[in-house]
Amino acid sequence: MSSNIQEQNEQQKVSMKFVTLVSIVAALGGLLFGFDTAVVSGAIGFMKDRFDLSEFQVGWAVSSLIIGCIVGALSTGVLSDKFGRKKILITAAILFIIGSVGSAIPGTFSGFIIARMIGGLGIGITSTLSPLYNAEIAPAKYRGRLVALNQLATVTGIFLVYFTNLWISNLGDAAWDVSTAWRWMFASGVIPGILFLVLLFLVPESPRWLIKQGRAAESLPILLRIHGEELAKQEVLDIKESFKQEKGSFRQLFSPGLRMAMIVGVGLAILQQVTGINAVMYYAPEIFKETGAGTNAALIQTILVGLINFLFTILAIWLIDKVGRKVLLLVGSSAMTICLAVIGIAFQTGHTSGPLVLIFILIYVAAFAVSLGPVVWVVISEIFPNRVRGIATSIASMALWAADYVVSQAFPPMLASAGPAITFWIFGIMSLITFFFTLRVIPETKGKSLEDIESLWAPKA
Repeated sequence: MSSNIQEQNEQQKVSMKFVTLVSIVAALGGLLFGFDTAVVSGAIGFMKDRFDLSEFQVGWAVSSLIIGCIVGALSTGVLSDKFGRKKILITAAILFIIGSVGSAIPGTFSGFIIARMIGGLGIGITSTLSPLYNAEIAPAKYRGRLVALNQLATVTGIFLVYFTNLWISNLGDAAWDVSTAWRWMFASGVIPGILFLVLLFLVPESPRWLIKQGRAAESLPILLRIHGEELAKQEVLDIKESFKQEKGSFRQLFSPGLRMAMIVGVGLAILQQVTGINAVMYYAPEIFKETGAGTNAALIQTILVGLINFLFTILAIWLIDKVGRKVLLLVGSSAMTICLAVIGIAFQTGHTSGPLVLIFILIYVAAFAVSLGPVVWVVISEIFPNRVRGIATSIASMALWAADYVVSQAFPPMLASAGPAITFWIFGIMSLITFFFTLRVIPETKGKSLEDIESLWAPKA
């Protein structure tokens, strides 16, 4: 008996090693996501001087990437359902590399915008497909942390790019920063892009996608490596059963059972962005300058934001399969509400010269990193049934990127016209809405298989 248990434990170690390595590779899409969305934070001040940008153009320089992301996210479901998860991830890596090179070399602002949109296509695809792929390949017990690896990779990308930006900006004088530094900041994205592209050739296709295509024989060896013989065969049967229902279609997303899943997915996606996190991530140096910090001090404080984001995302990965998705969302959104209220009061009363604003921005980022950051991507990747997961996840991701676009485009004019106090209070109200939305409509999915979660949305008799 003990030898059987030992054998099972060894098999589980081997399978988890395989699943973890594959999940890490897929999650590198998140690294590109974080790198490319945050690189602009260090470059935008120099670009503003180089191209003599208005406040609206500053917003457009940041948010143009997101236009590509919206298109990429929306097309991901159809393309990945037709051609497979792996091939579309490879395509995304190539688009990202093209976008990084193109953003570094333009002589005009228009050329920069076009390159950013091309890179955005790749980011939109990876932000949707990397967590979806990991959800489809992960055992239920560990799915939360394996999908959350994507968010860890995202914040790692953000953290790395803050260091990269600071290092590059210190290579020359102020004139060199304006003429050249920002170009090298964007060009540095080629390195993670090539790494992701090469490693993707080593991972298998999603077993659930293979079964959906009628290629169950090809999926079995992959599932055997994940689950072992007995569970793998049962998994194939469960997945096949889930596809016996009506073929997934856009109309079906709004049927009585799935309508609530769409409300949960799209609602959470929008709330993740309108609570203001990417306004802080994209414009962190500019926010700290509002408190009186110099350019170098603002970049260093921005690195501190990246470090907190990174460390608390690691904490989230440890907690997400232990305490569950819903608890993390409730605790995180309530802490974010308090922090944003205090930051707004500090700006309103003029108490910004000390460390108060920095401290509460760091707590706010920590609260986001342990809750909305990873949990939203996990929930979006797991709540939709097999037959519609591709298209449903695409719609939720598109909603997230659309909300991101609105926030990033509106933030500079809001900061200039309404002022930082009102801007942060608006984000605080959105965080409070997130708390009540979670309390009322988000189900707990911890420890459930994707097929079990699907049954949550079945119409009640």
